[in-house]
Amino acid sequence: MFRLTSGGKLSEGIFRGETINTPSMLCVADYLDALQWIEAIGGVPAAIARSEANLAVIAGFVAANDWIAFLAKDPATRSNTSVCLSVQLDAEQVKKLVKLLDSEGVAFDIGSYKDAPAGIRIWCGSTVETADLQALMPWLAWAYQQVAA
Repeated sequence: MFRLTSGGKLSEGIFRGETINTPSMLCVADYLDALQWIEAIGGVPAAIARSEANLAVIAGFVAANDWIAFLAKDPATRSNTSVCLSVQLDAEQVKKLVKLLDSEGVAFDIGSYKDAPAGIRIWCGSTVETADLQALMPWLAWAYQQVAA
């Protein structure tokens, strides 16, 4: 895993703190922490259940509001982690909505990717608390009303 030689000679720089082309040990430690966390919450089934519960919050909000929809029309193709939504606003208005939520400290970096249709994306993976998504939904409605007015 670690290359300590080059050209048949010991790479002594590693012992002086020089950067080498190996995985960062911090990344390895972070990965191990993540695996321990997943195990602590109940394993993969619990992580999936958390993501599904988070998606359900978004789905309920979309069902209750005709101005927002899933970008993926077919439920079978929807992600339960990186949820992409379209909003009945033009591209500039969507940017204003995203900026408004950011300036209020409510949601950061939720604008769709630059090559995607104008909209928002919300991370709903197992690391997100369902209560946080429930708290976000009224803010989305508020921001939409502010921009659409």
